[in-house]
Amino acid sequence: MEDDSEPEQSSWAYLPDVCLRHVFHWLDDRDRSRAASVCKKWSCAMHSGALWRCRTVTFYGHPSRARTLEFQSALWYTKKFGKYLKHLEIKLSNPYNTSFIKKFQVIMRGLLSHLGKCNSHLVSLSIQHLELDCLIWKNVVRAQFIKNLASFLKRMSNQLDYLNLKGARITLEEGCELLNSLSSLTNRSFISEINIEDFFIPHLSVYSSALFHQTMSKFHRLTILTLNYNCISDELLDILREHSSHSLCTLNIKCHIHDPHGQAVSGISWANLAKRAPKLNVNFFFERVMKHDQLARILLVEIPVRSISLRSCYFSDPNWTMRPILTSLLPAYWHGLQKLTLELNNDHELLDNELLQLILSCKRLLFLKVWAFLSVSFIERLLQNRAERKCILTTIKVRIYTAQDDSTEEEQLLANIYRKFKYLIDSELNYFVITYPII
Repeated sequence: MEDDSEPEQSSWAYLPDVCLRHVFHWLDDRDRSRAASVCKKWSCAMHSGALWRCRTVTFYGHPSRARTLEFQSALWYTKKFGKYLKHLEIKLSNPYNTSFIKKFQVIMRGLLSHLGKCNSHLVSLSIQHLELDCLIWKNVVRAQFIKNLASFLKRMSNQLDYLNLKGARITLEEGCELLNSLSSLTNRSFISEINIEDFFIPHLSVYSSALFHQTMSKFHRLTILTLNYNCISDELLDILREHSSHSLCTLNIKCHIHDPHGQAVSGISWANLAKRAPKLNVNFFFERVMKHDQLARILLVEIPVRSISLRSCYFSDPNWTMRPILTSLLPAYWHGLQKLTLELNNDHELLDNELLQLILSCKRLLFLKVWAFLSVSFIERLLQNRAERKCILTTIKVRIYTAQDDSTEEEQLLANIYRKFKYLIDSELNYFVITYPII
């Protein structure tokens, strides 16, 4: 007797569409394509807009065969499902010559043109580390790329909410041209987050540019602004106060030793901005700007500082001392400082007591990262104070520099300290402490 009943289907056939799309979300392009050929239902899931809202396209300078296929697939799917795209990230990996850059420019021209015609949902665009000042960018190619990008930003200006052009290293005029593209339709832009760290070529005194101030005055809804200190001036702070104080929450400011940072910025300008923007937090990132007189010109008491990072990048200066910075400069932010990062080459200066006192004085400090010459006993004292609730740290990351080849004794002491405070560390802390020989 023949069995006319339907064959039993796999439980996958009854999986709800929302669950199927969630599974597809974790597949790469190649696996999605294979899965889509299984059945009509899976093919429909493959074409769901929810799967194509975020895309990353990486241009590899020296691609393997696998990476070439990965790039071609990413580019093809970005174009095919471009109408659904909301978040686009473009990466340049090891660009090596002018022919590669020319190819990148031509492909980007086609991609931006296609998206400009078909997409009405893009809210986030990131193209980092273009380094347009490098010699591999020939003038004609560079000018054409900037023109294409400016045209795309103009077309997307009424919907784009986030723009990241970190590391573009562009001239003042070209940079302002791109930023002005975001406001060219209405003469004002409502984008909320911009990252222009290292956006301009090094050594520019952007803070004195009337063109830059005019450009920044067109932004009226900034919540997060990331830039270099060579852009900061009384004029810029007044512009932010006038146009974005109702929304501004975060200023991320990088200060590099090779960027101009000797301008006089008034504490009154900072105070006026902080008063009009009560949600504002300022995060400073210093690279090789370590001397007290340099920092004192920048770190004014009126600034609502939430985070400070001081990195000497292994450079040592016999005329530099960290002690007055720890004892007289940073304590001014005891009421608001939440994150402190110190990467120091202080091989002739003991800072255990001063650093511990600073930590205990900062009542809201949650994150501590220190790479420096310290004694192991500093860690024990710090954990003891944390156990006694004299500080509220939740993250402790310390690299104890040592000038000795053999750090076995220090490592054993750290192991003993960990065992002593094991319950506290395991239950309440993100904890990582090691010794690090520097010879």
